[in-house]
Amino acid sequence: MTVATPFRGRITQTRVLHSEWLKITTIRSTYITGALTVAVMIALAIVTCWGQAGHYASMPADLKAHWDPASWSEIGFSFSQLSIGVLGVLTITGEYSSGMIRATLGAVPKRWPVLEAKAAVFGIAAFVLNVAACLGAFYAGQAMLAGKHIGTTLSSPGVAREVFGTALYVTLAGLFGVALGALVRSTPGGISCLMGILTILPLIARGLPDSWYNAIAPYLPSNAGTAITRLYHTPHTLYPWPGMGLFALYVVGTFAVAVVLLKRRDA
Repeated sequence: MTVATPFRGRITQTRVLHSEWLKITTIRSTYITGALTVAVMIALAIVTCWGQAGHYASMPADLKAHWDPASWSEIGFSFSQLSIGVLGVLTITGEYSSGMIRATLGAVPKRWPVLEAKAAVFGIAAFVLNVAACLGAFYAGQAMLAGKHIGTTLSSPGVAREVFGTALYVTLAGLFGVALGALVRSTPGGISCLMGILTILPLIARGLPDSWYNAIAPYLPSNAGTAITRLYHTPHTLYPWPGMGLFALYVVGTFAVAVVLLKRRDA
């Protein structure tokens, strides 16, 4: 009788990536969240641009001078950053809550390749999804503005940066969720941290004296990252790419701390 022997192949990063790809593509919540994100982005673009088209004629001259039709199409990113961010948190905390993380880290003793693979797989999938959502929202929104001849095109100066930059920002927000999930290892804790940093912290900062707020606000994570979603630069904000670079540094820094703790903690 022949006895089957267990697989003893060498653990490579390619195999770890393949494993993480299977995990993320076999979870129902991935598809539900993705579909909801695209649907809400497009729906908000249609409703918002339809409303803006209705009262554009009565807008003050200064608002018309800084009219940014692409940003109205992408207004749904405020929802997307949370939906994709929560999905990022669940990508890793789901394994902690189920106990599967022990098997995952047991199979990859160095541990950090697991987090690297999760980030890579999630980041690629999230960016593709967000590009589709942002393009869909852009064209749907511009269709609402076309009747009043106040829309724009993707080839207009700065518009492609707005649209694809919005997709990049939301993707980084999702990766921020992955990093925070790895850091706190708790779904409620990770989601609370994400929402607190991206949405609550800017609101708290508004309660500061103006001189303090103007000095601090541009460097808050979400304020820095969303600079890329606007066509015109406003006072006391960072320019688009420096802002995106700072937000990326926040994400990378959180991952760095998570990797250190992942090596030191018990699974």
